[in-house]
Amino acid sequence: MKKPIIEIKKVYKSYNGLQVLQGVDLRIKQGETITILGGSGTGKSVLLKLITGLEKPDQGAIRINAHNIVPLTEDELVPIRRKIGMLFQGAALFDSLSAGENVAYPIREHFHLSEEEIGGIVGEKLGMVGLEGIEEKMPAELSGGMKKRVGLARAIAIDPEIILYDEPTTGLDPANTRRINQLIVELQRILKVTSIVVTHDLASAYEVTDRLALLYQGRIAMTGTKEEFKTSQMQEVQEFIAKKDVE
Repeated sequence: MKKPIIEIKKVYKSYNGLQVLQGVDLRIKQGETITILGGSGTGKSVLLKLITGLEKPDQGAIRINAHNIVPLTEDELVPIRRKIGMLFQGAALFDSLSAGENVAYPIREHFHLSEEEIGGIVGEKLGMVGLEGIEEKMPAELSGGMKKRVGLARAIAIDPEIILYDEPTTGLDPANTRRINQLIVELQRILKVTSIVVTHDLASAYEVTDRLALLYQGRIAMTGTKEEFKTSQMQEVQEFIAKKDVE
């Protein structure tokens, strides 16, 4: 059995008195793709922010490679974040930077490399997401699907061990949704990364994932394979699937 690369233990998080996470427990194995499912406002994206250290939980521990990151300072979090790439929900590209400079941004932040070396990495990563030669294009010139792929190239620019995907297919048409799903699977296979996908899109989840976890009322109600989810008699799982079938 592969060792857990991330352990979330009894994590609580509230905002303005509203309890969002109420004792989340989750172990994520090295090299797997796990999808965290849940309705809007259930705290899926909050979990990603906690894993990156962008926010702190009110209680609980979050261990990455056995190190609890909760008490770490911003400076102490830098080497942890170097191991994590993230595709944000809206791609979150810098509008004032070209596609190439967007991908180069984390490389410049974390490494001291020559312009030639940076350019080589940028070209390689854009090639991996099927966007060769678009380095000079500005975000305003790109379609929604292309922006997502530039965001993905940026996420893998520093060769992370972990990739976080926050609603990767939201706002995309079916063709681009399929393309992003295929890239998630392909990058996991090629780069041997651990992938955490946050989504409410059940069809995409089934396409990309090894395991699923359902976040319900602030806790993980169930974890299991696609087959285990499809055949589960748990009320929370059936309600979630039924709702998705109606949408």
